[in-house]
Amino acid sequence: MFISAGESSGELYGALLSREIKKRWPDALISGIGGPRMKAEGVTLIAPMSHLIGLVEVIRHLGEIRATFRKAEQFLTQERPDLLVLIDYPDFNIALAKKAKAAGIPVLYYVSPQVWAWRRGRVKKIAAVADRMAVLFPFEAAFYEETGLSCEFVGHPVMETLDIRGSKEELKRGLGLDAEKRVISLLPGSRPGELNRHQFIIMELAEKISRAFADTQIVLPLASGTEFPANLPEHVRIFHGRTTEALACSDAAAVASGTATLETALLAVPMVVFYRVSPVTFHIAKLLTSVQFISLVNLLSGKEVVKELLQRDASAVMIFSELKKILYDRVYRNNMISNLRKIRETFQGMNPSARVAALAGELARWDAPCNSTALR
Repeated sequence: MFISAGESSGELYGALLSREIKKRWPDALISGIGGPRMKAEGVTLIAPMSHLIGLVEVIRHLGEIRATFRKAEQFLTQERPDLLVLIDYPDFNIALAKKAKAAGIPVLYYVSPQVWAWRRGRVKKIAAVADRMAVLFPFEAAFYEETGLSCEFVGHPVMETLDIRGSKEELKRGLGLDAEKRVISLLPGSRPGELNRHQFIIMELAEKISRAFADTQIVLPLASGTEFPANLPEHVRIFHGRTTEALACSDAAAVASGTATLETALLAVPMVVFYRVSPVTFHIAKLLTSVQFISLVNLLSGKEVVKELLQRDASAVMIFSELKKILYDRVYRNNMISNLRKIRETFQGMNPSARVAALAGELARWDAPCNSTALR
């Protein structure tokens, strides 16, 4: 099997899927494009994921992207895997799916591109090259209904990572924090470009929080293998690979738009969402997108549950103002938490990695799983 994951969140889903496949078929050979988490689950990487977002970043790294594509194309034609699994990353993966289709290799597209936001014509392109589609959000399946492509809402794999046990106080102690003091989490994003663009916002915001709330602990959860590009004061605690624990014991959070907003919502932590991209990327996105919101929280709710602060509005001053409202306006805070809990109900009881592994085995025409209990 070959799995193509283009960025950090997709790489996590690829790792969880690989783990599930290995449970069912221990002798499965999985290759792909990804990162350290996929490698740790037994995937042989032919190239690293790109971490890129935004038109400007992609243009700067076109040579690297093309080299990775050539490696993937060569693998498909020479090794002829039983199945190609694509995870989001549409422009690259749709082109790769065309190569697979020409070679007679079945294609499972896992995690739909944001066709509901922009470039809806991609729905037909995907339907022309994919054999099955597995989507993360309930509203996405409707976009593929008229194409004839078999599409299934499988749930969101982030739910599989939220096995939190213990009270907030116990979680704080486990992180080396004071169990009696309040915690605010600041999540600047996982991609290098996001970290670079958001670093000064985070630094100024941390200073404002520290000055205004002497009894508050500030934590900066980062993905494993990433580093914050600037030096932070000692009172800001950085944790690598422990985002879920940090969020679960937080009283509020400022979160860069992306999958982290969903994780924060599923843990019912009230938040403010912020984001900056290059002016060129933002201008083009405004021309092409048709959605009212950018955060997954508001998109899933169909209304503004959390404040979104973009571009110039994504300032330390405005984020700090919203955090204060979250902490001290009890009605506002409780209403937000109530709406966040409704989002969790949407995904409760689903096991997307197990379901997608079953779909993958079906498309690859592999034998029945060695462990029959895995299908239950």
